[in-house]
Amino acid sequence: MTEDGFETDLDLGHYERFTGIRTTRDNSITTGRIYQTVIDRERHGDYLGKTIQVVPHITDEIKRRMLREGNYDFVITEVGGTIGDIESAPFMEAIRQLRWELGRNAVCVHLTYVPYLKAADELKTKPTQHSVKELQGMGIQPDILVLRTERHLDDAMRLKVASFCNVDLECVVQSEDMPSIYEVPVSMQRQGLDAAILRKMGIPVGETPAMKPWNDFLDKQRNATAEVDIALVGKYDLQDAYKSIRESLNLAGIYNNVKARLHFVNSEGITEETVAAQLEGMAGVVICPGFGQRGIEGKILAAEYCRTHDVPTFGICLGMQMMVIEFGRNVLGWKDATSRETLPQPLPIMEGSDYQKPTYVIDLMEEQKNVTNMGGTMRLGAYDCQLREGSRTKEAYTAAANSSFFILHSSFIRERHRHRYEFNNQYREDYEAAGMHCVGINPAADLVEIVEIPTLRWYIGTQFHPEYASTVLHPHPLFMSFVKACVQEESVKSV
Repeated sequence: MTEDGFETDLDLGHYERFTGIRTTRDNSITTGRIYQTVIDRERHGDYLGKTIQVVPHITDEIKRRMLREGNYDFVITEVGGTIGDIESAPFMEAIRQLRWELGRNAVCVHLTYVPYLKAADELKTKPTQHSVKELQGMGIQPDILVLRTERHLDDAMRLKVASFCNVDLECVVQSEDMPSIYEVPVSMQRQGLDAAILRKMGIPVGETPAMKPWNDFLDKQRNATAEVDIALVGKYDLQDAYKSIRESLNLAGIYNNVKARLHFVNSEGITEETVAAQLEGMAGVVICPGFGQRGIEGKILAAEYCRTHDVPTFGICLGMQMMVIEFGRNVLGWKDATSRETLPQPLPIMEGSDYQKPTYVIDLMEEQKNVTNMGGTMRLGAYDCQLREGSRTKEAYTAAANSSFFILHSSFIRERHRHRYEFNNQYREDYEAAGMHCVGINPAADLVEIVEIPTLRWYIGTQFHPEYASTVLHPHPLFMSFVKACVQEESVKSV
């Protein structure tokens, strides 16, 4: 989710974590958007009735987006997929044209895979040779090759690749498996990738950057030996489902001088009988985001366990909403407290039944109650939030105020959202009086963005997704504060 509300894949999240650049919809180009733009321009009459073709109209639009308007020293464009894919053909042609038009102002870096055959104990370069041959057949000669490999490549193998692929030896760089993905940039620099690119473009190679903040982070990562156990309570049992949350916890752990050992707990398997066994021993719990009804009762039980056992707890988006529902049911005594997302219509009242209308403590925003097209009407992108003075949340952000990512302007922050349902303001006073404080409010719409229970060690829920803004050099303040509380919890247990 970008700042301006554009939904993309995991790649942009990695780019933000590595570069510290907050991306927008202009940083993600899909084939569909390219074709849609050309179709819209044709309908508008921009082509003066000409027949629309892949070349030059589609390729011209690709080039226009690659060149990017603005004051940039460099534009780095990644084209995904595999050489020979049908989908990538127009992009390859656009690259060929750009390389010809820009001359030394353009460099083609080609990533290839060098497989290791365990049975033969041998690395094979044939896939790389074939891939480069395919590129050359399209009129593209790679300037630099990056060889993805599980094993170290010696100079003899690099020389073989260089000679077969018409590439300088210094421009054959290996991307070997590293203990951490964050060590890859340092490895690339050590092999001279940055200097090779500058030389190819005719730019003087100056002093090698020290990358001190990045290397300091790596030192912290290597020296973090203590571990802290954190549970992720969610329903998407997939490796990449909560990738940004996992990375944010890992980064915050490193800056707290510990390794965050993450344990996925499927909320569908949480019952009153099993919740203690599944969460006991955890120093902290993250109640993860999601959509729909499946697994929410397990999240509610997890929230209850954490609240009653004073376990540091971080609820994100749907997780925050489940914390609100649990509090309504078990503290305020509203046993029918629920969300309109999971119970859109009240159940039919049976004869002789004492069933009452549900208490929608989580409800649709008023302007969306008649909307049916969910995907196009969600609250997407960054919105302002005013923090309450004296709250634990405000303290966490204030501690990171020296970071350019999280500068506070009179207690205002700006975070990214992806949801339709909100805390029901009708019940705000009841929650405040009972001890769950609404400490973050959107000033424009008066929507509750953050709740916390100040009497507990660390019990905070956010309607927004703070994990999107966590980077290698600037871990998100809420994750930093949460992991710090988890470390303190672990210390209490060990004593």
